[in-house]
Amino acid sequence: MLADANPLVLSAMSELFDRDPRFSLVATSSTAEGFLGTVMRVPVQVGVIDWNLPALGGAKLIEVLRDHAAAPRLVVYGHAANDLPRMAMSAGAAGFASRSGDVESLLQTCLSVAAGSMVFPFIDVRELQQDPIQTLSRKERQILDALAKGLTNKELAQELGISTNTVKFHLSNLYEKLSVRNRAQAIAFYYAARSPGTE
Repeated sequence: MLADANPLVLSAMSELFDRDPRFSLVATSSTAEGFLGTVMRVPVQVGVIDWNLPALGGAKLIEVLRDHAAAPRLVVYGHAANDLPRMAMSAGAAGFASRSGDVESLLQTCLSVAAGSMVFPFIDVRELQQDPIQTLSRKERQILDALAKGLTNKELAQELGISTNTVKFHLSNLYEKLSVRNRAQAIAFYYAARSPGTE
């Protein structure tokens, strides 16, 4: 399945995959929501997505699909600048194909991903391991986001639908993973990680 915000790119990709006998094009979409709606109903093995897909965006789409056992393996099709391959890998994509590359490299990336490989240009994986935010579970990330809004443990419990004891358990793990001692330091870490130049 293909998803791209640019109608010309989507049309060109559709024609490319439609003509190639190695592929069976299931559907196309110009939004993340449209892509999500289709893959929840129809079996899709590999999805090619635009990182800036409206309205969710590529990173959020990958995160939502990570929790579904039958989710397609995703290839991000974008510009290799701005650290995008590393961000795609961090988010959980299975591959990255550059828009400036030739069309055959996009097809080969999809074939390799369908066969179970991960396909990325060279990425220094030490940078991935240095970012403690990447070690957080989905629930811990939700708690960190909520924590940054200044919510109390009781408010966190209500917002996430868990007990205050469970909130304390997650906070303890969160502090340990971020190497901080309290919520103020965790919030400071959160905003430092989101400052310009780190995304």
